[in-house]
Amino acid sequence: MMRMIRRTLAISGVTVALAAGLVTGVVWLTLPAQDHTARGSLLRKEALIRFDSHGIPWIKAGSDEDAAFALGYVHARDRGFQMDLMRRAASGRLSELAGTDTLPLDRLMRTLGLRHRAEADFQSLPPATKALLVAYANGVNSRFQEKGRFLSPEFLLSGAPEPWSPVDSLLWGKSMMLYLSGNYRTELARAELTAILPRDRIMELWAAGSTEKPVDASVFNPRFAESARRLLAMLPAEGARFTLPSTASNEWALDGAHSATGAPLLAGDPHLSFGLPGVWYLARVETPDHVLVGATAPGTPFLVIGHNGRIAWTFTTSVADTQDLFIETELDPGHYASPDGKLAYETRQEVIHVRGASDVTLIVRETRHGPVISDLVGRSGPIMALAATGLLRGDTASAGLALLNRAQTVQEASLAAPLISSPIQNLLIADHETIGIFTTGRLPLRKEGDGSWPVPGADGAHDWAGTISGDALPHSLTPSSGRLVNANERLRISDPAGNQVFLGRDGLGEWRANRIRQMLDGAGKAGLADFVAMQTDQRSLFAQALLPRLRLIRAEGDAETALSLLTGWDGTMAESSPAPLIFNAWMDRFRNAVLAKANVPVPDAAVPPLEFSAWLLSDAGAHWCDGSDCTQQLARTLDETVQQLKALYGPRPAEWRWGNAHPVMFRHPLLSRIPVLKLAGQASASVGGDDSTVGRAGTSHAISADHALADGDFEDMHGASYRGVYDLADLTRSRFIAAPGQSGNVFSAHARDFIPLWRDGQTLPLGQEPSHIEAILHLIPANAP
Repeated sequence: MMRMIRRTLAISGVTVALAAGLVTGVVWLTLPAQDHTARGSLLRKEALIRFDSHGIPWIKAGSDEDAAFALGYVHARDRGFQMDLMRRAASGRLSELAGTDTLPLDRLMRTLGLRHRAEADFQSLPPATKALLVAYANGVNSRFQEKGRFLSPEFLLSGAPEPWSPVDSLLWGKSMMLYLSGNYRTELARAELTAILPRDRIMELWAAGSTEKPVDASVFNPRFAESARRLLAMLPAEGARFTLPSTASNEWALDGAHSATGAPLLAGDPHLSFGLPGVWYLARVETPDHVLVGATAPGTPFLVIGHNGRIAWTFTTSVADTQDLFIETELDPGHYASPDGKLAYETRQEVIHVRGASDVTLIVRETRHGPVISDLVGRSGPIMALAATGLLRGDTASAGLALLNRAQTVQEASLAAPLISSPIQNLLIADHETIGIFTTGRLPLRKEGDGSWPVPGADGAHDWAGTISGDALPHSLTPSSGRLVNANERLRISDPAGNQVFLGRDGLGEWRANRIRQMLDGAGKAGLADFVAMQTDQRSLFAQALLPRLRLIRAEGDAETALSLLTGWDGTMAESSPAPLIFNAWMDRFRNAVLAKANVPVPDAAVPPLEFSAWLLSDAGAHWCDGSDCTQQLARTLDETVQQLKALYGPRPAEWRWGNAHPVMFRHPLLSRIPVLKLAGQASASVGGDDSTVGRAGTSHAISADHALADGDFEDMHGASYRGVYDLADLTRSRFIAAPGQSGNVFSAHARDFIPLWRDGQTLPLGQEPSHIEAILHLIPANAP
């Protein structure tokens, strides 16, 4: 009997080994060949691509179109599944792969009609931009056809990718627009709170908001609270794992008179959620006419952030309000009211194919303001239509990036700002003499109101009178201070007539921006290395501002021990320190306990956590603590926090470490959710920093008053997806890093190899020649001998 069992186990072991070997062999086939020659049917001349030791392509091509073809080919080679997932998400087709889990996101995307709008926008683009998009698509399809379902491990499961189209590339910008411009969710959050709080209390939740315009009290209507609650509950939290949630970023520049090099220096690091792979793909692209170096976005043929040998540029999100919700008045099932009388809804039918389930059919309605998003929760309540500049016709963002890629001076590059129609950003540019900052995109001109609440749509009183862009938006060229800084705070720059441009009610605090200014003040004439170090700085001016108040709290026992660790602390969110863990856990619990007592949903992602915490601990915000100065609430929540931290990290607060509680996680959107592939589908590292530091490492802030702390509550979810520092005295000395790696194939050596460099604040050069060549790819015309 035992012999039979041993024989059976031996056979099983051989079978498992054979199966493992087969799987390994199949997966190996999805990895790119080291040296390879491929033919492109629409390639004009041979393109040479050398991959360095980090998997970064150095592309040499004979024309702009051939360079776009080559970039499309390498994007497909290394990030093909990421590109496919992006276009599926933006097109509302994720459920074909993922089943019912992604139906809410698909229904939203079909309602917004991003693909329909991209198809219309493509037709109106300049011929030169169209040619780049077509050449890029040809390059993508060359690799798609060459590898089929062996392009990446994911396609082994889902089947070979469909052909790429130029319209697919426009969907990347549409996705960025949607997830970097979320004011309509804030409007819904405020509307939901009208059933709970008076208007003034609601506005205090966004205490850092603009006071340039009075709040429009006429639109405060608790009747819409329940509908807003239902719609918020149904909307995907942030586009979930498939797109580009949340926003923050840093950028700054010095002119040559204030830099150590005698020419401008520029730094930028866009902050986005982390994933495996990351958002960006580093590349160096050279043609006879120009060079492009920096961060490309798989799915598009453009350099999004970087330099072109003459100028350098980067972006931060302006947090401008470009979205409004209109409450329409329905006259009958097919018509609604307008200032000109009865109007018919525009309608279209959308069919969503769902893996493992029946198709879902939507009838999408649009009014003169935009798509009716309230239909996502049925047609029994108020009708809410979304107006957004990013949904308007004539989106020319791709033409703007094409112009920016080829601009030779700051003045030339500034002409791209109004063309980059969405999302609305702060574009910082430097050439060898000049620095400038420009607001991109289109800002609505509201006849009435401030855009902070849903407004009536029938009478036209709150309609948009149009949009403004270009020179009418905040901008600055050659500032007298010799420096420009932005970290998502409002640009306090007047228009040509001397008026402050109203960008919207909502805003973020200035802690990161002020820390950048503080470091520049202390650096004298800063150099390239200074800028690189500044990007990972972990000192929090937010913590420094709150600590004097917190140190007044009387505590006993373990809470007193923990509080003593904040006594000599300077606010540096170091990975090796216990103080950041105590501070962040305490502030989250305190703030959310106050909100919970006021019956505000906790956590409400629409409420800026740092800004509201600072407000609570100011004299103006103390009335939220039952008219006291919040001392009792602070003492109680400190004790609760310390007891919970002890249960997780041990009885001695001095031995706690921020980095142990605060890892950054890079997760594959699909493979990390499959148990047998979970380890392959994720990567992590312990980090310092927090939401308020220049070296940003944002958490969820979800520690509610009755929440038992658990591992993962302080995970670094949001930070620098890319860092670039540019020396305009010699742009070949510029430095770059992204995270987590170049490859989207989780089994590749280049899927995660940037993480240690990124974590430690190290950067890479992308000068004139790679120091080591790992692979060579020749792309040759199909008719070449």
